[in-house]
Amino acid sequence: MPTNSVFPLGIFSAGCGKAAVGQADINPDTPLEEVTFPLAETGRLSFITNAPARTEQDPNKRTIFMRLEEQTNVHIDWTCFVADQFGDKKNLALAQFGALPDGLFVAGMGDYDLLRYAKQGIIIPLENLIDKYMPNLQAVFAQYPEYRVMCTAPDGHIYSFPWIEQLGAGKEAIQAIGNIPYINRKWLDYLGLAMPETTEELEAVLIAFRDHAQELEQQFEITGSVIPMSFIINNGDQDPAILINGFGEGYGDTGDHFAVTDEGVVIYTSVQEGYREGIAWLHHLVEERLVDPEAFTQDWSTYVAKGKNHRYGLCFTWDIANIDNYEDYVMLPALAGPAGLVNITRQNGSETSGFDRGRCVLTSNCRDTALAAAWIDQMYAPLQSAQNNWGTYGEEGTANIFEMSTNKDGEPMLKHMELGDNSPVEIRENQSVNGPLAILNEYYGVYVTEPDDAKWRLDNMHAAYLEDMNSRYVFPNVFMSIEDTNRVSQLDTDIRKYAEQMKASWILNGGIEKEWGEYLRKMEDYGLSEYLEIKQKYFDNYLASLAEGQE
Repeated sequence: MPTNSVFPLGIFSAGCGKAAVGQADINPDTPLEEVTFPLAETGRLSFITNAPARTEQDPNKRTIFMRLEEQTNVHIDWTCFVADQFGDKKNLALAQFGALPDGLFVAGMGDYDLLRYAKQGIIIPLENLIDKYMPNLQAVFAQYPEYRVMCTAPDGHIYSFPWIEQLGAGKEAIQAIGNIPYINRKWLDYLGLAMPETTEELEAVLIAFRDHAQELEQQFEITGSVIPMSFIINNGDQDPAILINGFGEGYGDTGDHFAVTDEGVVIYTSVQEGYREGIAWLHHLVEERLVDPEAFTQDWSTYVAKGKNHRYGLCFTWDIANIDNYEDYVMLPALAGPAGLVNITRQNGSETSGFDRGRCVLTSNCRDTALAAAWIDQMYAPLQSAQNNWGTYGEEGTANIFEMSTNKDGEPMLKHMELGDNSPVEIRENQSVNGPLAILNEYYGVYVTEPDDAKWRLDNMHAAYLEDMNSRYVFPNVFMSIEDTNRVSQLDTDIRKYAEQMKASWILNGGIEKEWGEYLRKMEDYGLSEYLEIKQKYFDNYLASLAEGQE
């Protein structure tokens, strides 16, 4: 069985214990050749993590960690919290300054947490450790310098190890669009309707669904009444805003309500003229009785339950299999608006695919940071990253995410298995361990196969939307100072709440034309200009940092 270790076999003598709290050595003198796996003598580290309630709560009983201990001879003393209690439990644990673990394997830290705990001396800078003891992570940063930029705080330090999952890049990233509209192809075919290509044609199709509801219900044995269009307003991937991208300037609305013009100017989508026109059109659909009345109040379980009864003509989500099935639905193409404009505004942060900055940290109580960094670096080995992220192979008496196979060159490669009637989510939760990792596009077909559901989504998304993704930029995953993080959080609370409240009200009740001027004035009163100024500063800094890294 391959070890996936970049370190040669050798000897290492010291382990990381729970010594009295003090300043961790963030620049140790331990030679790289001494940090080799497997260790001649067992090393020890202590980490906090979490796991879903219905899964194994002792990480050392999970196959992935059992194999890791065998490969490295490093034993981990875990403190594992139930996932839905993790936030509170983690904060309590970090408050016990004298009893800190060596690190948090699944830290769940936002930018404010990282900066606050760094300022308090609870977590430590990592850049020296990365450069000395983490060749796997160094290789990722060398190939994609933007990840190092995104991990670096405004003070120049790196305080956390990231989680990275690439599935495509740029306009071809799987994260480029979240709230995909799925239309019922079975209903279209039965009624002899063409796939709509404009907002006007979509309206006509939804009217046909409404007017032939009884016929559709009988033909397809639908439990409950036909719903031409449903969504969950202001609910990320379940929001219908992608339909209004063809109006006005073509920005529509994004999940966080930001976009960047091709000139590099950061804008707020929900104060644009195209947004006003698009919201007025969505209200018109409500007036035509084409929209689910519960779309403004329903929760996820209600939304899914109606979908599983095959009641939707058009709905919005990341993956239609969560709502209904792949066979009956297809992605609705980008719609041309009244003036013929066709555009898809990509999700912010999607240029670099999946990224979580605050996935893993080391605390000031870690007494052997060289060993801790070297062990964490094993998580960035390609075969290890894939298992940590999705699950493993070779578990007896249960379904497995993978089987160990070989690539075209005869080298080890993890092959996704057919799961039959088994739930992929349940298997993944039972086997995966998450934490810091990196899965790059170059790994597919070399170290791991592409997941079937992701491949289906990518292939269909590219066919439906790629040529209509016209924007040059998306707002990146920037790392702000603690002062700006605080200020942005304060501004966002009022601005977002008001914008989303009015969006729901206008779609349901109308009135956007009459109330638009007062709305814009109130957004300014809430500090929108200051908000955009801060965002602009970090967008410009991000581009400058990328340029410096490529020189």
